[in-house]
Amino acid sequence: MSIHQPRFKAGINHDSATQTPRLDAADNNAPPLFAFEQLDVQFDTELDTLWTYMCPRVRPSFNPDLLREFGQWQDDIVRACTSGTAPIRYLVLGSRFPGVFSLGGDLDLFSQHIRAHDRDALARYGRACVRILHRNMLGLDLPIVTIGLVEGDALGGGFEALLSFNVVIAERGTSFGLPETLFGLFPGMGAHCFLSRRLGAARAEQMILSGQTYSAEDLYDLGLVHGLAEPGEGRRTVEEYIRQNRRRHTAHCAIYEASRAINPLPLAELEAVVELWADAAVRLTEGDLKRMRRLIAAQTRLLEKAAA
Repeated sequence: MSIHQPRFKAGINHDSATQTPRLDAADNNAPPLFAFEQLDVQFDTELDTLWTYMCPRVRPSFNPDLLREFGQWQDDIVRACTSGTAPIRYLVLGSRFPGVFSLGGDLDLFSQHIRAHDRDALARYGRACVRILHRNMLGLDLPIVTIGLVEGDALGGGFEALLSFNVVIAERGTSFGLPETLFGLFPGMGAHCFLSRRLGAARAEQMILSGQTYSAEDLYDLGLVHGLAEPGEGRRTVEEYIRQNRRRHTAHCAIYEASRAINPLPLAELEAVVELWADAAVRLTEGDLKRMRRLIAAQTRLLEKAAA
């Protein structure tokens, strides 16, 4: 398999020494493609797959700089496809953080905005999140199949993000959950909208209100996880999935498009829920914020353990 870290300049070239294709941007005057600090991007020329791994600089959560990189990442994918720079047919997102896909929203930032009663800042953050998820749900309006690769726990916004993918493949033993009710909030970046369409409103509310943690096997039974991998075999399982289904790629893209047409999710609906979430956030009590701080401290300890 030919996988490489792309260096972008002009067209798709081949290094005669290694015969490893090197991706370059078609326009020398254009900004470089996929030049990020918190996203590791690789293009697999054999499988026509763009592998992307989150490498958050602090806690494994969606900090504002990472959100900005995700927005640029999506723009770069469109540029790479429409310019002919990269024939991307599959888009995979995973995480480099040991044992964690994502813990979701930036709770430290939330706490600061809530204490400052800065509702507008909370709403801006939420809108940035759902715009990225909505665009991912649409496959960036390209013939691309999106795949979430879960090699570690996905909580809160991390779980919500996965619901925007066409396919989710998770390693056995990974956990999923929406813990926001534990500190007086609810998941405001798409969970209610996505889960209601997948499971029905009553089951979605039950999942959100419970604060329960679910295993990959639980979500496979519910149809929210589409494939299970043994621990440490997540990437290989995704590669096998792509190889087995690549001949049906056009059909799969059409089926996902038809599903969106039958059961559409407008961006305005996601943004309306964000506004409700921001209203609820600024009403949190000091006790709620203390519980949030304990969760932040637990996340920080997780980071320190991983670093050690």
